[in-house]
Amino acid sequence: MKTIQGRTAVITGAGSGFGLELSRIAAREGMNLVMADVQQDALDRAVEEIRAIVTSGAQVLGFRLDVAKAAEVESMGEAVRGRFGAPHLVFNNAGVGAGGLIWEHTLKDWEWVVGVNLMGVAHGVRVFTPMMLEAAKADPAYEGHIVNTASMAGLLNAPNMGVYNVTKHAVVAMSETLYQDLRLVTDQIGASVLCPFFVPTGIHQSERNRPADMKASLGRPTKSQLIAQAMSDKAVTSGKVTAAQVAQFVMDAVKEGRFYIYSHPKSLASVQVRLEDVMLGRNPTDPFALKPEIAEGLRKALRESD
Repeated sequence: MKTIQGRTAVITGAGSGFGLELSRIAAREGMNLVMADVQQDALDRAVEEIRAIVTSGAQVLGFRLDVAKAAEVESMGEAVRGRFGAPHLVFNNAGVGAGGLIWEHTLKDWEWVVGVNLMGVAHGVRVFTPMMLEAAKADPAYEGHIVNTASMAGLLNAPNMGVYNVTKHAVVAMSETLYQDLRLVTDQIGASVLCPFFVPTGIHQSERNRPADMKASLGRPTKSQLIAQAMSDKAVTSGKVTAAQVAQFVMDAVKEGRFYIYSHPKSLASVQVRLEDVMLGRNPTDPFALKPEIAEGLRKALRESD
């Protein structure tokens, strides 16, 4: 996208983290904003802040929704069309985290994490892409871009993060396919995938927004789930790259038409090892091989008697 000012951005997960930071950047650049989040109080605070900094008469629309629910995303799509027409930038960013040994995830764990992390992105793509294509067909000057938030967990498979890994790999696959499919039909709409590593965003506190109907079968967390939570708390809160920096990476990629967006490029060394495993038919290398103390600590903690 070469023109940003006066365009419209739809951002999910806009109440905090990457979504809020990208909203700040977009507002300063004069974009209309549709800010969506499942947490009403966080969304209200974010919308109030962004309305105070928008420039050039840009407008801000707050929309409370659960991205896992198709009807709610469709309703937001109609609200966007009615207020602004087709958006120019769609950031399918809302996500939740969950850890533990893969066989210990409950049915509700799978339904919740897949619903938000995977189907939330799918709903965004399904609702907004046709709208954007229609706008592109009607206007040769129209420019659009879709950014999906995955994770380095979409390129690696760290142990004790099963359901999260699964959804983020799926988002990478969806995004790469979206990129290729768009290239078949238009030169006016691009796509990117964001693969951040550990960044202080609040994703380690995802349980605060877990719907009541997804908690019905929850019992006491297992040892592996408690260990995963503790590791996530430490890793996320100690991250040196900020959410604001990552949001700027996203905006830069949109302007430059770059597909892959990384917060920690040095971590790609581990991705290369994984891809070499695939190509050579090797058994999977431990993703923590470059930090053996983490692997050993996790193995020891899981094997200790309760």
